[in-house]
Amino acid sequence: MAAAGLRPEAGSPQWAPAERDPAAAARPADGEDAPVRPLCKPRGICSRAYFLVLMVLVHLYLGNVLALLLFVHYSDGGGGPAAPRRAPGPPPAPAPAPLARLEGIKVGHEQKVQLVADRDHLVRTLSLKPLLFEVPGFLRDEECRLIVHLAQMKGLQPSQLLPTEEFEEAMGAVQLHPLDLFRLLDRNHDGRLQLGEVLAQTRLGSGRWMTPETVQEMYAAMKADPDGDGVLSLQEFAAMDLRDLRTFMKRHRAESGELVRNSHHTWLYQGEGAHHVMRSIRQRVLRLTRLPAEVVELSEPMQVVRYGEGGHYHAHVDSGPVYPETICSHTKLVTNESVPFETSCRYVTVLFYLNNVTGGGETVFPVADNRTYDETSLVQDGVDLRDTRRHCDKGNLRVRPQQGTAVFWYNYLPDGQGWVGDVDEYSLHGGCVVTRGTKWIANNWINVDPSRARQALYQQEMARLAREGAADAQPEWALDRAYGDARVEL
Repeated sequence: MAAAGLRPEAGSPQWAPAERDPAAAARPADGEDAPVRPLCKPRGICSRAYFLVLMVLVHLYLGNVLALLLFVHYSDGGGGPAAPRRAPGPPPAPAPAPLARLEGIKVGHEQKVQLVADRDHLVRTLSLKPLLFEVPGFLRDEECRLIVHLAQMKGLQPSQLLPTEEFEEAMGAVQLHPLDLFRLLDRNHDGRLQLGEVLAQTRLGSGRWMTPETVQEMYAAMKADPDGDGVLSLQEFAAMDLRDLRTFMKRHRAESGELVRNSHHTWLYQGEGAHHVMRSIRQRVLRLTRLPAEVVELSEPMQVVRYGEGGHYHAHVDSGPVYPETICSHTKLVTNESVPFETSCRYVTVLFYLNNVTGGGETVFPVADNRTYDETSLVQDGVDLRDTRRHCDKGNLRVRPQQGTAVFWYNYLPDGQGWVGDVDEYSLHGGCVVTRGTKWIANNWINVDPSRARQALYQQEMARLAREGAADAQPEWALDRAYGDARVEL
């Protein structure tokens, strides 16, 4: 045993071996055993000081071992009747597979994909920011008519965006100092709130689309802009009472043309047991996006939308960023997190045109392939590029509805590790006003949580419920099978 660091006592002589004949020391004499070396050196490592240190270490070691054994004993219910052992928890959810992403190469690039057994489909790149593609002939004409017919049988409801009571309560609970709110709105940090800065942040209100005229009307009702120039100083803003703003919004009911979205919609189930055409469309989406089957199958059902004459949808993004105060709508079903807000986490949007529109109704991407993106620059000189009733013609890219064509794009940027990154702000898009006739479209959204762990837990729990045959093996919004008994043949 080594005893590094121990020194002989002060004044004690150093131990030295006894003098022996070198030759004799080299080898033992005949019939004799080899000489035995002493176990320790006098007053060296076998000294009293060394012994005391050694015994202290041994006692400490034995004491720790005994304490550990007692801790394990009593933690396991020792000293009384044996406590029942806790069942082991579920194994951690395996990490989801990386998310596939098509390559755009360049605008106008074409590639072939086989979505059905008897033909190839052409996929054409429309833009790189966002990564946007067009697939002519994705649906046959009779499939388009079937989807419209199923939606009509089920019934459509208004799609206007109105804040729920829960949203109002959550907003009321948010404590934000007027100075902090002013700094949030003052994007150019000049100490003055321009109309464009307010419009860039204020979009929903009571479901009413905010224009420069409506903002000035709101200022006048609240007496917030004494000089009427449409610009608020910090002092003028601090004097506002936000309760008056909510009162103003509630009293001014918006007309259909003033809504953020003027349309009607319904949802059609695509899971197991759905109409064979609906199942076939989902399988084609799976092949087109090359995403894992469990991701596609556990996503939202198909949304079918009808825009009548005058119908529109102002520019928006389909997904919201996930902050600590938010959670994805689909994974909230299996997580026990309590947060005030939820958002739609849609990795991919696949939009189908179900008919040819007589006038208007294009899908506009106002900032597609812009060199840079600045939200405040969307509203300049009285022109709001997100206003699809007034300024659709000023957007960078417009896609004309053509029956059977699908367009799809990614709402998130990649994170460099095969998963979801930040929201792609260039995915801003809207539905231009329908000037003549009716427009029918359908949407398939592929839901992915930016939190890879939450997405893994969600998929694991849905798979478990499916194995157990639980009634809620599909998320709540995928359980609607109201049209399931209908027999519609092509």
